[in-house]
Amino acid sequence: MSVLPVENPYTREMIGEVPMSDWGQADGWLDRAQALHRDQSSPLPAHERIAILNRAAQIMRERFADLAHQIANEGGKPLIDARVEVERAIDGVELAVRELLHLRGTEIPMDLTAAGAGRMAFTRREPIGPVAAISAFNHPLNLIVHQVAPAVAVGCPVIVKPADDTPLSAKAFVDILHEAGLPPDWCRFFACDIPTAEKLVTDPRVAFFSFIGSAKVGWMLRSKLAPGTRCALEHGGAAPVIVDETADIEAMIPLLLKGGFYHAGQVCVSVQRVFAPTAIARDIAMRLAAGGEKLIVGDAVEEKTEVGPLIRPGEVTRVAEWVEEAGSGGGEILTGGAPLGPTSFAPTVVFEPPASCRLSTMEIFGPVIGVYGYDDLNAAIAQANALPFAFQAAGFTQRLDVATRLIDALDATAVMINDHTAFRVDWMPFAGRRQSGYGTGGIGYTMHDMTEDKMAVIRMPQ
Repeated sequence: MSVLPVENPYTREMIGEVPMSDWGQADGWLDRAQALHRDQSSPLPAHERIAILNRAAQIMRERFADLAHQIANEGGKPLIDARVEVERAIDGVELAVRELLHLRGTEIPMDLTAAGAGRMAFTRREPIGPVAAISAFNHPLNLIVHQVAPAVAVGCPVIVKPADDTPLSAKAFVDILHEAGLPPDWCRFFACDIPTAEKLVTDPRVAFFSFIGSAKVGWMLRSKLAPGTRCALEHGGAAPVIVDETADIEAMIPLLLKGGFYHAGQVCVSVQRVFAPTAIARDIAMRLAAGGEKLIVGDAVEEKTEVGPLIRPGEVTRVAEWVEEAGSGGGEILTGGAPLGPTSFAPTVVFEPPASCRLSTMEIFGPVIGVYGYDDLNAAIAQANALPFAFQAAGFTQRLDVATRLIDALDATAVMINDHTAFRVDWMPFAGRRQSGYGTGGIGYTMHDMTEDKMAVIRMPQ
């Protein structure tokens, strides 16, 4: 059996491996998953699913330190942030249990017309069927929880393919579910090559496809889904922030630094484009640059590290090319702008990058913030909305009329006022518009997507 090696992205040292699966295994797992879904004589009852998820959460608490170290070691997320991810993952498992209380049908009135009189009707939510999930590297435990825990909670068998760079956390969660009492056929860990993954998600036995990753791959796979397969896609964006002249700059700078440089900018809603009034834009950029210079970049498993590596050396090269393009086009690189060795990139602030460069028009997915001056708020909003993708956005102001204007006008599924674009709690809706995604994430929302309504209509005896 072949294996997938796993490296620490900072040192590039081998830290583990996971077994690779082939189509023969996936084919058998899909057959079993379909049979589990169709066999209504022996479903996994809700109280058993609840007990399994509660036990899984308890096991995760007991292994908290190991899970956090594993996230840092394979994914390059600093320990301080990896610990937060484990907390969120545990909360997510428990949230899936709580959301079952709200997953219910409703009564449908029948006697509103003569045609419906003499009948009673109600709906209930039923599991949609086998789920195939493909995940991303940047939150290797919490993303898996968001895809797998809802499936387990509602009673859908699930096969999950982790990111090739970070499979250890995903496998750890699947193993914990099995240890907690989930029969293996209800959740399978599936490390495989790209053609096999594509064959899995496009198989007609898959009822729901959950994808977190690049827009290019996500939209391609959606175009190939079997007829009837539902899906949810979560991609990325180039999150905008609009600052007005009343903003509390002192309070804002630490938030923008966190939102832009958290996990080295490798977050789908990282702060990337900051628009500020021309009179204060350079001062804001200089303050961000000063803050970025103080951040400690290094191996994520070291306690002092605040910004870890990029996931692969090729990403360091790509980010350097994008920053060089912004600088050569007239943007002023105030800090950073260069690799810190083969696996890391310095936190970077670019003042007034050209509107046509990649930093201004595409998701950089690296530790880089662009700052732009504006003279007209409406023009800044138009520039923020000009890209073909939209996810989360933010605004900083002390004026209620400006806050409501930004909430109304910014093309985003969530607008944060006086907070950074990467804010999220796991029970809120989380989704991209246009090219940034399809469907709505968040534990409860995913559980709804993984179920469907069935209505019963009963004609009463006359």
